[in-house]
Amino acid sequence: MSAPSITSIPKPRSPYKARKTGNFELNSWLFMRGSGLLLVVLVFGHLFVNLMVGKGVHAIDFAFVAGKWANPFWQVWDLAMLWLAELHGMNGLRTIINDYATKDTTRFVLKTLLYFSALIVLVLGTLVIFTFDPCLDPASTLEVCTNR
Repeated sequence: MSAPSITSIPKPRSPYKARKTGNFELNSWLFMRGSGLLLVVLVFGHLFVNLMVGKGVHAIDFAFVAGKWANPFWQVWDLAMLWLAELHGMNGLRTIINDYATKDTTRFVLKTLLYFSALIVLVLGTLVIFTFDPCLDPASTLEVCTNR
């Protein structure tokens, strides 16, 4: 007995049309991996400098932060940590909202609140890092203020 031969495959009732979404999801997946690795380096470097170098945790006070942020290197380091952590977390929450919010209006409202709150944190955090001035008090005895 021979097997029946199939010469053609019937056409589907409704042809599948792939949605053109671009590479946004792929790029956000890659961003999560890259930012996660970079955050590990930034956070452990931050912890090492703040907790292990010098007097450790007992040296962390206003003067320590003021001295650290007087150096542009540490401003950029903390800014990179802030931005990467905020965007990494926002992207993760965006993915959770997309996965679990079933209604389009709920998804829209939650993502709008997420983007708005992330923008506020990024703007305020950036302003604090770059406009921080420990010498606003004329009686300040910080070394940073006396070297002006």
